Amino acid sequence: MCLKDDGQSEGYIGGMIETFNEWFWHDRLWLPGNLTWADLEDNDEFIYAKVSHLYVTVPIALILLLVRYVFERLIATPVAAFLGVTEKTRHKVEHNVILECSFTTKTKNPGQADIDGLSKKCSMSSMQVERWFRKRRNQDRPGVLKKFREASWRLVFYLISFTSGIIGLYDKPWFYDLRQIWMGFPKQSMLESQHRYYVLEISFYLSLVLSITFDVKRKDFREQIIHHWATLTLLAFSWCANYIRIGTIVMLIHDASDILLESAKIFNYAKWERFSNGIFVVFALVFMVTRIIIFPFWIIHCTWVYPHDHYDPFFGYYFFNAVLVILLLLHIFWGYLIMRMVKTFLFGSLLTKDERSDNEEDEDEDGEAVSTEDHDEHMKVNNGGGGGSNHH
Repeated sequence: MCLKDDGQSEGYIGGMIETFNEWFWHDRLWLPGNLTWADLEDNDEFIYAKVSHLYVTVPIALILLLVRYVFERLIATPVAAFLGVTEKTRHKVEHNVILECSFTTKTKNPGQADIDGLSKKCSMSSMQVERWFRKRRNQDRPGVLKKFREASWRLVFYLISFTSGIIGLYDKPWFYDLRQIWMGFPKQSMLESQHRYYVLEISFYLSLVLSITFDVKRKDFREQIIHHWATLTLLAFSWCANYIRIGTIVMLIHDASDILLESAKIFNYAKWERFSNGIFVVFALVFMVTRIIIFPFWIIHCTWVYPHDHYDPFFGYYFFNAVLVILLLLHIFWGYLIMRMVKTFLFGSLLTKDERSDNEEDEDEDGEAVSTEDHDEHMKVNNGGGGGSNHH
């Protein structure tokens, strides 16, 4: 009887999955006009993108995590030492059960009322309690070497990815004339270079999602999560619905500025401030041109307006454009922060910091706070040769 029940349950679950797949992949959701998925079956002339082509991204994402681990320790660490990147000595906070409990369960930044209450419970002065929390926060913050390793890994990836994109696109007519992106859509044959480019990008962003709990957390942590998932959703959908031509161009314009950002971070961590500042200014310019100008006025215009010449709007059309708009809103958010930094860099006389950074509070020999600058995560800015700031 139990075996029969188990068989019935498995059959019921299998039926639900099959029904969901039929509903989710309904022709009218993802394809224009009277086309069906049967029209996108491989033949002697065309090979079409399929969901199964992306299954390989999962093991490749795991391999990338392994490669990253080896790279950060065998390559990035020696390079950091060569450039003089050293860890800052941190004073380990004295263990206190009451303060530790408040830190882990209530707040890492207590207000004055909380400090006064903890001061009475622990028979400590308010200044001692503040100092304890300051040291405890610093104790959890990643060191400059960890940040250097992460930036180095991302720089190498973006260089490889951007190069792959240029090689795959430079001889394609739709790279120069965006209207040709929709010629014959969606019956456009998949190219091997497109498959490699997509697998590389999706695997990388999937690896970032898998490692995000271990990576350096910044103030825009939630925006980064949204960005990673929106990017994965956009890439996966554009592949399955054969929006591959526009998808490769979107990836390329994103990688262009990321290369400069990671370069600026690396030289900032190495305290090559003038060089880092110059790269950051170029990064800001490229970011604004590619993501605030080209992305909405060329790319989204291409996906929103040109398709009407070939087919009537359908759900996939609206879904694809909605995800692009989400990315645009994130670009505007980050662009605003970047322009604030550039404004201070060009016109300000005071030091500034990365608006997203989790600032480290330095202590002098007596334990008094002497600075709230995050030396690892910002680039100093002043009129006499200061620096920019980084973000992503």
